Amino acid sequence: MQLSADYCTRKMRIILIFVLVGMTLVPRVYSQDRQEGRFVYVKFSAPSLTGNLGTENPVRRLSIYLPPGYDEGKKHYPVIYFLHGYGVNDSLMAQWFDFKEILDRGIAEKRIPPVLVVLPDSESRYFGAFYTNSVVSGNWGDFIAYDVVKWVDKNYRTISRPESRGLSGHSMGGNGVMRIIMQYPNVFTAAYALSPGALHWHSDFNLDNPAFRRLSDLTDEKEILKLDDDPTMDPIRFWTPLLASLGRSFSPKPDAKPYQGLLPVTYSGKRRMINADVLALWEERFPINMAHRHIDALRSLRGLKIDWGRNEEFSHVPATCRELSMRLEALGVPHEAEEYIGGHVDKIGGTSGRLYLEVLPFFAEHLEFQQVD
Repeated sequence: MQLSADYCTRKMRIILIFVLVGMTLVPRVYSQDRQEGRFVYVKFSAPSLTGNLGTENPVRRLSIYLPPGYDEGKKHYPVIYFLHGYGVNDSLMAQWFDFKEILDRGIAEKRIPPVLVVLPDSESRYFGAFYTNSVVSGNWGDFIAYDVVKWVDKNYRTISRPESRGLSGHSMGGNGVMRIIMQYPNVFTAAYALSPGALHWHSDFNLDNPAFRRLSDLTDEKEILKLDDDPTMDPIRFWTPLLASLGRSFSPKPDAKPYQGLLPVTYSGKRRMINADVLALWEERFPINMAHRHIDALRSLRGLKIDWGRNEEFSHVPATCRELSMRLEALGVPHEAEEYIGGHVDKIGGTSGRLYLEVLPFFAEHLEFQQVD
């Protein structure tokens, strides 16, 4: 699948802000006798995104890894679903984190038995909707838990039961992992959230973020979504569409222009005003504050792990990951939590990163790989 130069350039501008600039991939070294899997790219119309009021496209792409031997046999396989982060999409994340090499090598070296891996394209008009159901931006939680799982089970040889489904994701995708396992019990049996972002207010993600003021001054949607050519642009330009997207997702209001959502912070001149009702809606939707309402769903999982980098560029991530882990511990939810030496993305991809060394063995341990008649 070829991507246009303009498209890749646009995406790279976002990713450079999102600190992917520092990532390096391990060169591929293939053994002559090693079998390879392959990625296929398909599109389908998602019922859960149809009819949204924010003009989000319901036609979605899936990047699907088929393991070695899939095309020659009749075997059924478990599936790991991977949710991408804010500002990227399925195919770009698969390329940058080098999923094919990770999976080919992981299967060859028996780090994990043969498995399907599905990356859904969840990029919205505002670069991501945090896997939340919204009348404006669409029902992205339903999209993952219902539409994607149902479509994959129907069209590929999967072991179509919760014990053989895993859910993982990075950054916004890690946020989505926590949200979905709570709201959709008995769909996935194991979950691994890598560097989940926007779990709760803290540090750089707070009510004093200057992007709130910028949004109060903007009346043109194009300005909200505008990106400069300079990849070192002011971080406010990163936070501006992200906070607007949360407004569309957490506190949607179709007739609120220009982004069809409400914010917990607005400005009148230099005066900052807190909208307590909207703030309460956001608080209710942060995964940390959802946990106590979904204890049974969390406890039903066979495995749950959260990890994050000590040297994280988004400073709210380590603090809120620790907060989430402590909340889960207090609620009696079995889970693993690990802080490692690294940043937001530099230890994730390639065969020396977290996906290969930690995520694959985690799912090898917690998923069922045998078809039950």
